[in-house]
Amino acid sequence: MTSKAAARLKSEGWSILETTGFMHLIGPLWERKIDGHYEFALATEDKHHNRRGMVQGGVMMTFADRTCGMAARYSSGKEYMATVQLDTHFVEAGQIGDILISRPRVVRSTRSLIFMSTEVMVDDRCIVMANGVFKILKGPG
Repeated sequence: MTSKAAARLKSEGWSILETTGFMHLIGPLWERKIDGHYEFALATEDKHHNRRGMVQGGVMMTFADRTCGMAARYSSGKEYMATVQLDTHFVEAGQIGDILISRPRVVRSTRSLIFMSTEVMVDDRCIVMANGVFKILKGPG
């Protein structure tokens, strides 16, 4: 990630999320809370490109999945969840260097499932729409 992108995010109140495993390879992921709602950011860089030089669709899907899952955890207070469905619509291509922003929201919550929705934005352009269903688990396994 460029120092310019990091400086911009820091100046706008974002902080880096601690990640491990696969998410650590994609990140860093950024987070902030505005008016009680969580927002997430990913500054795209060369490691995120596909063969056409655009942001790889799998990166955008992973970003939507993780941000919806994080928001589901935050809203429910439940630590363990699994994605059971994620519908993704690619609206526009992402360019390397774009800062992706996700503002997930809870659509509905039951005792065992949380339905989430997000739009991944670049500035005022929607590039991805995603809807997910997350299963609340009893433990990590």
